[in-house]
Amino acid sequence: MNLPHYFVAVPLPEELKQFFTERQSVLKGHLPYKQWTHREDFHVTLKFLGAAVKSDLDILLGELKRIETIPAFEVRAGELGTFGNPDKPRVLWGGVERKPELLQLHQLVETAAAKAGFQKENRMFRPHITLAKKWNGGKVDLKNWKEQYSGQHAFSVNQVIVYQIFPSQSPKYKPVRTFELVEEGS
Repeated sequence: MNLPHYFVAVPLPEELKQFFTERQSVLKGHLPYKQWTHREDFHVTLKFLGAAVKSDLDILLGELKRIETIPAFEVRAGELGTFGNPDKPRVLWGGVERKPELLQLHQLVETAAAKAGFQKENRMFRPHITLAKKWNGGKVDLKNWKEQYSGQHAFSVNQVIVYQIFPSQSPKYKPVRTFELVEEGS
């Protein structure tokens, strides 16, 4: 049985989607990635869940209601970075500030996921926005691109969404449930 796959993430506002889309349009002509993230799929992953049965997902959704008591906050995003071999990086991303509020939100999601039976992540949380993946070319020097795209843009973290993954579609991610953080003055 093929179970659906899910993840928990912070969505991006339209201005930031536009910012990263403009960067992609320039970079596509210079970097040989097989897959470029659709603008509607930009997000900051808090927890990849993988395959899930409905009962586990329902427990998780119940646990995640605690998110709705956390105040919204701002983080900065923007600089380019990579994962993998620096000469042929498997992932190109926009960095997201490791702000204490974001780290606490990530920990809350990890704890909720563990209570619902999902595997704990052993790697350090590295908040980022995937722009492209699956390198498909020779060696390249990304230093100039990283320097050129070092600007930062603040955005409000005011929602957390559980997404289902549809690998053969574009965009690939569809919201299952949205949790609103507490806005100041609410």
